[in-house]
Amino acid sequence: MSNAKVLPLLQPQVEPCCPPLTERPLTAEEAERTAMMFKALGDPVRLRLFSAVASHEGGEACVCDISDVGVSQPTVSHHLKKLKEAGLLSSERRGTWVYYRVEPAVLAAMGQLLTKAAAA
Repeated sequence: MSNAKVLPLLQPQVEPCCPPLTERPLTAEEAERTAMMFKALGDPVRLRLFSAVASHEGGEACVCDISDVGVSQPTVSHHLKKLKEAGLLSSERRGTWVYYRVEPAVLAAMGQLLTKAAAA
């Protein structure tokens, strides 16, 4: 018999950064947050890492599974850190390895930003 408690998983509160670009002009704060996301994705290595995590089976990827992007391991870690700082990835350490995931709300918010506002 185990004394282990099962804890509920907490869902991170990810709010869309801004309305669709066609709805209204962005505020200065919305533009800062949005630019940070796009700047992080503006690097080909970061975009490959983001894509590798987003498309990985189960919705998360161990750094050991996605580090083959043509740069050294410290450089991979640097790029993953930048993606986390931009709010595009979250991570969890499990033993020796770190697992990364893209929250569905992040993808939805990015998609919403680039879609045309619904006609009223």
